Amino acid sequence: MLRLPVSFAERDATVVAPDLLNKLLTVRGITARIAEVEAYTADDPASHSFRGPTARNAVMFGPAGRWYVYLIYGMHHCLNLVTGFEGDGQAVLVRAVAIDGVPTSRTTGPGRLTRELGIDRTFNGAAAQLYDDGIAPPSTPLVTARIGITKAADWPRRWLIR
Repeated sequence: MLRLPVSFAERDATVVAPDLLNKLLTVRGITARIAEVEAYTADDPASHSFRGPTARNAVMFGPAGRWYVYLIYGMHHCLNLVTGFEGDGQAVLVRAVAIDGVPTSRTTGPGRLTRELGIDRTFNGAAAQLYDDGIAPPSTPLVTARIGITKAADWPRRWLIR
């Protein structure tokens, strides 16, 4: 298993997102295979970075290769990989993962996967541990509009393994 260099994330979120499919993330000693992602950039009205840096989204404007974790609805954490270069305000939301021996019903959806992995805001700004075990991203992933948002929801920035 090869750890991905920071340069992997130093690209546009729309390029990194499909490349993250089938990559592995490790958190608290648990390894999970990334199965679904969504890209968010500073020009995207659905992105937290759209209106510029704030205390909440500052990590999105920092160096690539770090986790951006936030709380939604006061109860669900969302895990994002910061992409691009410092000042860009980009990230890729991890929407689903597969963990050996864990039903996908517990790891499909950003809130469920963070609950299963024990991810909370203490991970915000931490260096991401991402790995490549030689299983390539699918050559033709399913690309759809994003879900669970109201602004720019029709933008085709959601990738998932068929």
